[in-house]
Amino acid sequence: MDLGIEGRRAIVCASSRGLGKACALSLARNGVHVTLNGRDESVLAVTAEEIAKAAPKVEVKVVAGSISDRQCQQNLLEATPEADILINNNGGLLSGTFANSNGTN
Repeated sequence: MDLGIEGRRAIVCASSRGLGKACALSLARNGVHVTLNGRDESVLAVTAEEIAKAAPKVEVKVVAGSISDRQCQQNLLEATPEADILINNNGGLLSGTFANSNGTN
């Protein structure tokens, strides 16, 4: 099925394994250039290699670090300044309620 997304650019957070990896792989197979993100650079490198083999025509970038870190966020935006797709697959829980969120947490 043609999703009409070929040539687009995506940032996929927490994409070294599990759901994030599956999303990145699926996007790449549909012709989307992907920027992978996760905390373990060595695991991300393996994932990037797998994606490059499965979808050799797309560009695969890796930005290691925690998406909760400001510098990592900046690095992602510099790597893919015109992202068309964002998969915000960040794990972990924040304490408190959404109603009490101040926008920085």
